[in-house]
Amino acid sequence: MIADLLAVPDELSARVPAEQRGPGLGRDAVRLLVSRGAAEAGHHAFGELPDLLAPGDVLVVNTSRTLPAAVDGRVGDGRGRGEPVVVHFSTRADRWHPAGRTVAGRWAVELRSPDGRGSTRPRAGGPAGTVVRLPGRARLVPEAPVDPGSARLWWARVTGARVPELMRRYGRPIRYGYTDRDQPLAAYQTVFAVDAPGSGSAEMPSAARPFTAELVARLVSEGVQFAPVSLHTGVASAEAFEPPYPEQFVVPPVTAWLVNAARARRAAARRRAGRGTPGGRIVAVGTTAVRALESAAGTDGRVRPAAGWTDLVVTPERGVRAVDGLLTGLHEPTASHLLMLEAVATADGDVLERAYTAAVRQGYLWHEFGDLHLVLPD
Repeated sequence: MIADLLAVPDELSARVPAEQRGPGLGRDAVRLLVSRGAAEAGHHAFGELPDLLAPGDVLVVNTSRTLPAAVDGRVGDGRGRGEPVVVHFSTRADRWHPAGRTVAGRWAVELRSPDGRGSTRPRAGGPAGTVVRLPGRARLVPEAPVDPGSARLWWARVTGARVPELMRRYGRPIRYGYTDRDQPLAAYQTVFAVDAPGSGSAEMPSAARPFTAELVARLVSEGVQFAPVSLHTGVASAEAFEPPYPEQFVVPPVTAWLVNAARARRAAARRRAGRGTPGGRIVAVGTTAVRALESAAGTDGRVRPAAGWTDLVVTPERGVRAVDGLLTGLHEPTASHLLMLEAVATADGDVLERAYTAAVRQGYLWHEFGDLHLVLPD
């Protein structure tokens, strides 16, 4: 595994957004690593993406909007100042019944400790019944771990305020220690983000961040299509190899139609030509888009409109059914997302090892403000 072979130096963490690294730079001022099967990794500017795609290709994008999901609080009942904590609101459990137990109206939360530099460090959640005082006289009470085997995420109830309003008034984007400073919420929104009252992602669907309106227009003018999905992501500060937990998603009818039509055209062209042809590839922008689309795909690869909760974990053993390629950030070597990348990069088992080794050697930047990796079929 990559985790056994590769360490990512701290200096390769992207500490500020691309547009803040120099005068005249925009969001798209990032690099693009390209993997194609057994071929050596290629190195491009992100603005060259239209040259790497073909007319008829479909980019599947996540339209979930990033929430100001970090809210300051204090542990205690009000008789003393109490321990300062930062609550990361991760996932609202409206209609999800894990292990047969109703948790409607609860939120999965992560409690973190301030590190004195404006970011946070890990902290165990709970215990059950702990009172966390929040702004505006709201209270949060952890009730049970989301995963009985982990103390990181807890189901909690909030009284005295509606959580979306609490975040709107007092929240800020989730920030980790590898970044230099706080950023406005706008820095964490993608060009594809759509307002959905009461819904959104705890952390940005960051693979789409470098897209600009101008680049989207150029791609469309060259025959690339865009297909929207939504998947509301939870916190990404997962423990090593921790799989993602269920998240809410929607694959609308128009996206199912676009994907199925593109796949049908590509299959017909392949039959005529007797080999693979450019165009008609389904390229997911981000691991969230893969998870949403694959959750709506049958064993035959046909995508059907779907909405609800998905607990799908895409692995090499399961494989992908509707997705041909993936545009994503560079992930920590211990992240479970790498299993999804392996599922997409099926042509050669060493493709990720070669790509990530090249990324470190060439000084690519990691995390949500970092560079991108495009995995395409051979």
